[in-house]
Amino acid sequence: MVDHVDSSRRSWMMAQVHGKNTKPEKAVRRELHRLGFRFRLHRANLPGKPDIVLPKYRTAIFVHGCFWHRHPGCSKASTPQSNSSFWSEKFARNVERDLQTAHLLRNAGWDVRVVWECETKKQSTLELTIFSLLDAVLKNRTKRTSEDIDEV
Repeated sequence: MVDHVDSSRRSWMMAQVHGKNTKPEKAVRRELHRLGFRFRLHRANLPGKPDIVLPKYRTAIFVHGCFWHRHPGCSKASTPQSNSSFWSEKFARNVERDLQTAHLLRNAGWDVRVVWECETKKQSTLELTIFSLLDAVLKNRTKRTSEDIDEV
């Protein structure tokens, strides 16, 4: 398949893709703030620089783009037909890096959560996603607190 834009335009379009403060990330932050949660952004001292960190709950939240991080079963996770071997390798590296980052964070005692870009499109879906995420985070905190008490 032939690209429908010239290479300079494609280069400009790809340069517009940023890793921080994306629209989906801002939507998740807005919802967390509305619910009264306080958080830190892009903590460089943690593996993978999580998009959102809830230090009180030792939780790292990544807001992943469905295309770049290969959201399973999502229509946005399509593979371009031109230069497909390049894209397949790039996507495989992204997924591997995501797995490695989550592994490092979990080994350091952090809870890791992922919110997918497609889950931020509708407000109702975003609310359900955030509620289920926070439910898991709060249950994990309660479990951790009771384990701490048992140890004493």
